[in-house]
Amino acid sequence: MEALVIHAAGDLRVENLPTPELGAGQLRVRVRCGGICGSDLHYYQHGGFGTIRVKEPMVLGHEVAGVIEAVGGDVKGFTPGERIAISPSWPCGACRYCQLGLQNHCLDMRYYGSAMRTPHVQGAFRQEIVVETHQAHRLAASVSDSEGAMAEPLAVALHAVQRAGSLLGKKVLVTGCGPIGALVIIAARRAGAAHIVVTDVGSFTLGKALKVGADEVVNVAEQPDGLARFTADKGQFDVLFEASGNERALRGAFDALRPRGIIVQLGLGGEMTLPINTIVAKEFDLRGAFRFHEEFAIAVELLNKGLVDVKPLISASLSYRDSARAFTLAADRSQAMKVLLNFD
Repeated sequence: MEALVIHAAGDLRVENLPTPELGAGQLRVRVRCGGICGSDLHYYQHGGFGTIRVKEPMVLGHEVAGVIEAVGGDVKGFTPGERIAISPSWPCGACRYCQLGLQNHCLDMRYYGSAMRTPHVQGAFRQEIVVETHQAHRLAASVSDSEGAMAEPLAVALHAVQRAGSLLGKKVLVTGCGPIGALVIIAARRAGAAHIVVTDVGSFTLGKALKVGADEVVNVAEQPDGLARFTADKGQFDVLFEASGNERALRGAFDALRPRGIIVQLGLGGEMTLPINTIVAKEFDLRGAFRFHEEFAIAVELLNKGLVDVKPLISASLSYRDSARAFTLAADRSQAMKVLLNFD
């Protein structure tokens, strides 16, 4: 089979790799569609992010959907021909955090397309992959392969919303409207948010924010003081989802967040310097949101039941053999949100 293998920054190759042997309790899946994530872009553009670097050839990708080709001897409940979304998360189940129900903090996590451990965990941008049954989630006939590949980033957004607590009737601010920020809009609205305002620096992404449910958008590149009208009486927003990973975006939202407001930081960037005095004086609750666990199944269920619509965020689908063009397009927020790779 062919796979997309990163060797170093800018060095992404289509290579022939053997398909792993199918074991008992496993599924062999023909990958049909995969979404390019921000981490994939970091590997492609910079060879990694932070202290995480590509040290050996690694198959990229962790947002995929496909069709079951074969099932292992002990498999029950799955048959060849069924279409599935594949969770890229494989926690050990035995460490202290897995036992506490915090599987996203597993001490022996295997996560597709990740250089966080060595040997690296090979990813899913390949024509065929062998997965465990617990990673497989059936897709309804009404859900396309492209939508199925969106289950993983939707699960990230659902986990962030879960970290915020109840959003019923709340006023929500989302800073940063890449694919994750836009999916947070969808998830927050589904959770009962009454009013959602979104900030970004690009008109294209903000237009998508309105299409997926934002009530208002603010282009902070054109209106640097666009949040000023929300600062009366110590702030108007109950919850802030910071999805840009940008320090200025986070700090700039503090005046618009009410006392005892909740900040959920899910955007990853460089280290930040924060106004601790403001956090103390307004009694903010600062929470991180990292990956997901049970939210993947919830994401697929929402897609299967037609309770969320991610189609407006799918900008293009290109062949995996045209990966350079696909990755360039995925990095251009003036014309693309989620770019998908076609493995058929």
